[in-house]
This record gives sequence, structure tokens and C-alpha cells, in this order.
Amino acid sequence: MSTPFYVSPQQAMADRAEYARKGIARGRSVVVLQYTDGVVFVAENPSRALHKVSEIYDRIAFAAVGKYNEFEALRIAGVRYADLRGYTYDRADVTARGLANVYAQALGSIFSSAAEKPYEVELIVAEVGNAPEDDQIYRLPHDGSIVDEHGSVAVGGNADQISSYLDQRHRDGMTLGEALKLAVESLSRDNNGGERALAADQLEVATLDRTRPQQRKFKRILGRQLSRLLEENGTAASDEAADDASDSEGTSGSEGGAGTS
Repeated sequence: MSTPFYVSPQQAMADRAEYARKGIARGRSVVVLQYTDGVVFVAENPSRALHKVSEIYDRIAFAAVGKYNEFEALRIAGVRYADLRGYTYDRADVTARGLANVYAQALGSIFSSAAEKPYEVELIVAEVGNAPEDDQIYRLPHDGSIVDEHGSVAVGGNADQISSYLDQRHRDGMTLGEALKLAVESLSRDNNGGERALAADQLEVATLDRTRPQQRKFKRILGRQLSRLLEENGTAASDEAADDASDSEGTSGSEGGAGTS
């Protein structure tokens, strides 16, 4: 009788984590930013049918990267949990924290189970509050841990590089246009430090807008509205650069005149 091949629990977990991380890294990134009126979600996603960003409940939205069939199953389970809890108790009892805990338990159980492979997904659950300080953003990696994020967060692809870029440039009180411009700039950067152009039809954009009069705060930004926001910010950036160049030319001319006199 042959002796079973032994793998230590630590090595088995490390192998499962590496497997999940490689699957997640193959997905295109998603960026979530706080702005003055809520939370904006920006994903590189040319598909108009397979969404990476979706509404869960009145003030709660969901974003994910990785294997679509796996995170779509989690999204549907989250919608069912929210609907049941809101119907059984009260709509105000459905919170991003509660939903994140449910997802954490599910992902943790799957990750630690030897009977099935770990999910190749990373999730973001966000809730918009009545004021910016009440907004909640939670990131859930493949192992079911919960990370409480503030300001900005990126998942998938080259998330570390994008997160570093966002941390240096994101600030409180940004308008939607400014936050969208920053998100697109971060997604357009590649691993080698170069940049590529991302058009409106390559992006999936949605917001949780606290200023909406409706009870449901989720809204997709599509078509002409998205193109206009991108064009307005691109034009504003070009005008600002031109003004800076004009100012520097005028200054250098004055200095030159002073030097010759």
C-alpha cells in the first residue's frame, strides 16, 4: 500500500492563495473613488451585457473582478440577502457592513474547503451615506478577509500600481468629473509606466449619488453623458496646460528684458 502524498496545511493554503491571485490578476481593473456627492465606480469593460458593477440595494453597490460566473453568483446571492432582510425587518437594516460580512463568510468557507477550488474573485461593496464621512467601502479578497477602505481603492489587474497612483492624487471634495478623470488616468497606465487611451465605449461607469431624490441612489453613466464628462475634463486639462505654458512664456520674456536692460 502506497503512502499518501503529504502537503502541510500552510503550503496548501499558500498554493490556493497563489492560484486565486493569478486568476484575479488576469482580469481588467476596477476603481472606486469617493467624490463630494457620493461614490463613483469605473471599470475597464467593453462589454455592455456582462457588468462588473451592479446595484445591490437602495444605497449599496457591488463591483468585482475575476471569473464572471463566480462573482455573478455572489452578486445574485447578495441581492437575495438584501431583499429578504429589507422585507423581513426594515430597509434601513440592509447595510454594506452586513453584506460584506455575508460575502466574507462565503468566500472564507470556499477558500478553506479542500473539496473545491477557491473563487478567483475580488469584490468591493460600497454604501453611500447622507454625508461623505458616512460613506462605506469594503474590499473583499479571495480568502474572505474584509478591508475597510477610504477615499479610493482598486482591484484586479495591476491593482497595486493603480492604488499607489490614486493614493498620491485623490483628495476630499473632488467633483464627479475630477474623480472620473483621475480614475480613467489610473486605469490607462500599464505595468511599464506608459499610458494608453481609453475611450468611453471601453468603460463601465456608475455612481452612488447621495443627491438623487429617489430612494435608490445607484445610477449608470452611459453614452453621451459619459462622453461629455470625459471630453469636458480633457478640454479643461488642455486649457489649464495651455494657460500654464502662456504664463511661463510671459515670465521668461519679462526676465529676459530685465536681464538685457
